[in-house]
Amino acid sequence: MLTKLQKFFNQYLAEKAGNETPLEHRLQLASAALMVEMLHVDDQVTKEEEIKIRQLIKQRFELDRTEIEALLELAHNEKHEATDYYSFTSLLNTHYSQQQKIKLVEDLWQLAYADSHLDKYEEHLLRRLADLLHVPHQDFIRTKHKVLKA
Repeated sequence: MLTKLQKFFNQYLAEKAGNETPLEHRLQLASAALMVEMLHVDDQVTKEEEIKIRQLIKQRFELDRTEIEALLELAHNEKHEATDYYSFTSLLNTHYSQQQKIKLVEDLWQLAYADSHLDKYEEHLLRRLADLLHVPHQDFIRTKHKVLKA
């Protein structure tokens, strides 16, 4: 998965000469890629999780159907392996406000709880991503409780 994620990043997200993808669009794709990782971290994708990720991506981002399906296909075709999330989180850290990063963590919690079960791998990845996004622990816990109450 690392190779495919890196290829996806280089094609759509990298800040380089010749990349004509608008910044806002690259930020949306980076966020959606983290959501896809959350969906597959426990190697069990339920129908509820599939529905939730499509709902979140459609609600939050201005991605076309082709991009949404490309992200989802990327995750379905490869088993989850350890990967470096720095390329995605560094782009988000550079351009997202603290509120936007907290909202992304909340969206990730929604995916983690979409099947009404929090797997230890989901929680571990969420903690790791929150740390990489510089989301304070109190906001990490607050967003978790907000999702649980909803």
